[in-house]
Amino acid sequence: MTARLYIRPIGRVESPAPAAGLEVAGRKDLLFAAAELIERTSSTARRRCVTAGELLADNNEAVTQALQRLQQPRVPIAGLVFDRPRVMGVVNVTPDSFSDGGRYLAPEAAIAHGVRLTAEGADILDIGGESTRPGSDPIDSEEECRRVLPVIEGLAKRVRIPLSIDTRNAEVMRRAAQAGARIINDVSALTHDPQSLQVAAATGLPVVLMHAQGDPRTMQHNPTYADVVLDVYDALDVRVQACERAGIPRGRLLVDPGIGFGKTLTHNLALLASLTIFHGLGCAALLGASRKSFIGKLATAPSDDRLPGSLSAALLGAAQGVQILRVHDVAATRQALAVWEGARGQATGS
Repeated sequence: MTARLYIRPIGRVESPAPAAGLEVAGRKDLLFAAAELIERTSSTARRRCVTAGELLADNNEAVTQALQRLQQPRVPIAGLVFDRPRVMGVVNVTPDSFSDGGRYLAPEAAIAHGVRLTAEGADILDIGGESTRPGSDPIDSEEECRRVLPVIEGLAKRVRIPLSIDTRNAEVMRRAAQAGARIINDVSALTHDPQSLQVAAATGLPVVLMHAQGDPRTMQHNPTYADVVLDVYDALDVRVQACERAGIPRGRLLVDPGIGFGKTLTHNLALLASLTIFHGLGCAALLGASRKSFIGKLATAPSDDRLPGSLSAALLGAAQGVQILRVHDVAATRQALAVWEGARGQATGS
């Protein structure tokens, strides 16, 4: 049986750069000294660590193809160049989201919040009208549109950064695109609505494909995986290929491992520790870990008191080359990134 190959870059190098560093996502500053090479069959997963030089000198066709996806530059999304981590600010226009449900339900409040997040340094605003927290119930598309469309239309006139629509529903995607949204962010990776693949392709917009095991109502009922990192990778790979067949090129796709969506604490931590593997899908990567329940489980903190854990997760993502960080606390995240990037600049002599 042919083994499936995965490459997880490890040992990020700051200074000096090695003679043969593994460059990821086309970024000269995103170099790794080594990689975990994983070969998986239906029953086993063989892992070994190799240096970047050994990997780059490997003439195996599967390795060459995997390296090409890992190393190729990521094309700009909605005008954003991925030369540094980009910050996506969350605007929840919902009565029941896990962290700030109800606070910005009125359009005027949501628009003011989006303007404030933009002033704090957000690169993107992600506007959602349906809570997908664990145990949440779905709403119909008309209600979702009633919540989000006035906010998108209002923000499109007030801010100059791209707007993202956080939705699982094709009709909401279509109407949000008409209202000014420039990115689609779907927690179901375009599987919830049978029309979403076709509609997303027709809009011509970039799409975030997030992994989730199960429906929000039941996804936290004993989620199981053979190997959570590889299983999530494989599931996202299937969705990337489905999008390509539907006419959405890989360059317009972003992948999100779906922290907290059908995962236990152990699953979430394993994914956070292995984010570099997802660069092998050849897409930009997004991480949404802000204020999520795994932080509360580790530190016994309610959702509105998880800023330190959220910042730690964001920096873990940035250190592993994640292109977009989806966060509630934009100013604090930008400050943390400024310190991290400033120290990195001194280490590399820039």
